[in-house]
Amino acid sequence: MADDTPPADATRPADATRCGFIALIGAPNAGKSTLINALVRSKISIVSHKVQTTRMPVRGIVTEGAAQLIFVDTPGIFAPKRRLDRAMVTSAWAGAQDADLVGLLIDARKGLDEEAEAIVARLAAAPRRKFLVLNKVDVTDKPALLALATALNERVTFASTFMVSALTGDGVDDMRTWLAAEVPPGPWLYPEDQMSDAPLRQLAAEITREKMFHRLHQELPYQSTVETESWTQQKDGSVRIEQTIYVERDSQKKIVIGKGGQTLKAIGAEARKEISGIVEAPVHLFLFVKVREGWGDDPARYREMGLDFPKDG
Repeated sequence: MADDTPPADATRPADATRCGFIALIGAPNAGKSTLINALVRSKISIVSHKVQTTRMPVRGIVTEGAAQLIFVDTPGIFAPKRRLDRAMVTSAWAGAQDADLVGLLIDARKGLDEEAEAIVARLAAAPRRKFLVLNKVDVTDKPALLALATALNERVTFASTFMVSALTGDGVDDMRTWLAAEVPPGPWLYPEDQMSDAPLRQLAAEITREKMFHRLHQELPYQSTVETESWTQQKDGSVRIEQTIYVERDSQKKIVIGKGGQTLKAIGAEARKEISGIVEAPVHLFLFVKVREGWGDDPARYREMGLDFPKDG
């Protein structure tokens, strides 16, 4: 794995524990972020109906018996058109290449559409051990599910197939138990109570971005981003957070702020409530909106998101 892997927990003998990296790949909106949150039993990755809300691999960490499962939530794989698109798709396949196990997540309602077909074709040649996850089974007919599972297993060698609903949690426990037995023996890489390696500042920014997408839907391009500028622990135990929402044009800034500032106020109220629950303390959240033209072509922004900057335009 990467050189920045945290030091192993030396208090646990390697032969008594298991630990492994698990990458979930799939098309946009297949439900990867929702499934990661269900597996971790906590909110660590943002969820939105808008495609491409996951930009960077976020590691969700699960302790299941003697096993530690480190989930990599990769960006959805799609046909890239812009530089940011290419960086996200490259990141997704890199996550699959580095993992111990690779899970292919398919939206069972959509089945083998064009996007899924392209992923399956490339995944078939990948050397890593693979498993199949059919998601949204709660809204899919059983005959269609069985036919889809059969068709996919004929195309790719999967060690196991799971039928789950990431939204309701059906089937998630069985999948978690199976993975705990499949990851390789080895020491844990993270403390037992840690659920993600994403810093709280980053997670807070992602939560605000999620609330912005929920509120604005198709009105705002997904290139908009949120950065946590300051995080101050107050004497009374509360947290003061300042965040900046960056958009590319002044017209987008007006959309985010809304008439009389009402849209921005609503976004802030929803984000503050969720961040407060995560940090387990009162939160004072201050949001600012700024125009930063051409940020999608700035290498520094890509580094902040954990993505490699594609040199070709």
